[in-house]
Amino acid sequence: MVVILLGPPGVGKGTQALQLAESLYCAHVSTGDLLRAARRDRTQLGARAQSFMDAGELVPDKLILDLVSEHLGAIDSHKHVLFDGFPRTTEQAVGLRTVLKDADRSVDMVVLFEAPNETLVKRLSGRRSCPDCGSVYNTHYGPPDLQGTCDRCGGGLVHREDDKSETVQRRLQVYQEQTAPLISFYEGGKAPLARVQADRDVEEVYADFQAAVEVHT
Repeated sequence: MVVILLGPPGVGKGTQALQLAESLYCAHVSTGDLLRAARRDRTQLGARAQSFMDAGELVPDKLILDLVSEHLGAIDSHKHVLFDGFPRTTEQAVGLRTVLKDADRSVDMVVLFEAPNETLVKRLSGRRSCPDCGSVYNTHYGPPDLQGTCDRCGGGLVHREDDKSETVQRRLQVYQEQTAPLISFYEGGKAPLARVQADRDVEEVYADFQAAVEVHT
């Protein structure tokens, strides 16, 4: 089974994906994680991605899709896959269909997480991330046990530039312009789409998320 998680920045896709991945023994695929791993391991694809980032440019869709394809090849074909925040554009969605077809897979369902903008702004501005293991905390909703330190690996937490208040509104605008069109793309017959209201307790959101996915397992 292949599930795509959609939703604006700060809606909690990553938190929900990690919980479901542990529960159903799914492969959690985040392109951000793939890029960090490729750069850390100094792979050929990682070096190519780094060259674009060093130049202040976006990593091209083709390179992202190559990373995804390479990673899929290492996943057991019988294992469920959760795509967390990918694809981000209709063009990436079209490319992903080809990548999945080559791996003898297809998108089984899409889960859209939704929340009011004011909730998203608060979540994003309070977010602190661990650059070492990718864990995410929030100063308002879920702070670490020790301020500034990751509970999972002990690394130092950072306030990412794109989580600072002056950039949050722009990120939400970009989501509406570039990623939100995927909702109609998938609702147009490409895959079943379930909506989950995400401005609630994490466990309530997870219960609805899990129920939606289990319908298709």
